[in-house]
Amino acid sequence: MLWLLLLQVWASCLWLGQGEVVKSFANTCNQFFYQNMPPAKGLEPQNPAWICQTFKDRPFYATLYDKKGRIPVYSAYIYQPGPGTRRDEWMVEPQLIRNNLPKDMETEKTLREKYSVSEKDIRESQAVYQDYLKLKGLNRGHLNPASHHKTQDGRNATFTLTNIVPQNTALNKGKWNDYEQKTMPKKSKDCKTTYAIVGAVPGTSSIANGRVNVPSHIWASACCKTKKNTVIAWGAIAENNQNKIRILTLGALEKKLAELYKRGPVSLFHKDCPRK
Repeated sequence: MLWLLLLQVWASCLWLGQGEVVKSFANTCNQFFYQNMPPAKGLEPQNPAWICQTFKDRPFYATLYDKKGRIPVYSAYIYQPGPGTRRDEWMVEPQLIRNNLPKDMETEKTLREKYSVSEKDIRESQAVYQDYLKLKGLNRGHLNPASHHKTQDGRNATFTLTNIVPQNTALNKGKWNDYEQKTMPKKSKDCKTTYAIVGAVPGTSSIANGRVNVPSHIWASACCKTKKNTVIAWGAIAENNQNKIRILTLGALEKKLAELYKRGPVSLFHKDCPRK
């Protein structure tokens, strides 16, 4: 009987490791980080969730999620821009509700109708579509943008609310869009593979009657090995109340984020990525 019990425990642990919400990115979903190294603990919130963002049974990127603020801390992905269409429907993360739900991201409607999940349970676990209605001066801001993926499935996978923050509308459509569409291609033109981590610093205000935190800052970073086998890195940061962005070194960004998060030293990438 003991061996049977141990077998059941082993099997359950193995099954949990396959799920989309995982215990850490140390050994799961780490292919989206340079040298398979996720950021250090200096970004972790009090109530974190590590999401291996899975769509159609395939992982596309990694998100550290703040369950209390109902916003992502960061999304990490491989930059592979390409043309495509934008998805109309928004999805949520089933395993933030219960770990026996599907690992694929799903719409709220699918969870209600196919898996008999209540709207209350969805709302308690994460941000929902209704939270982002009737916003003033803010809109849904992707951390991992659809345009940075060359396949339609990759683009669709960015349309989960666990990859979204309330972002200043002028910034989202202006300087931040310029960074995504102009600065990133220019900076990465000599890269073989570009690893990006884009995040948000929790702010002091909220939307949806206090349910969803409005970030004080939006930030971005990247590291890559070039075609000449050198390693380059950079960062960017913007206050989430105006249409301005600052491009800076990776080291300067990490120092600024440590000051803003107040959770200890911040290291976004492997030590090979230059800080100056």
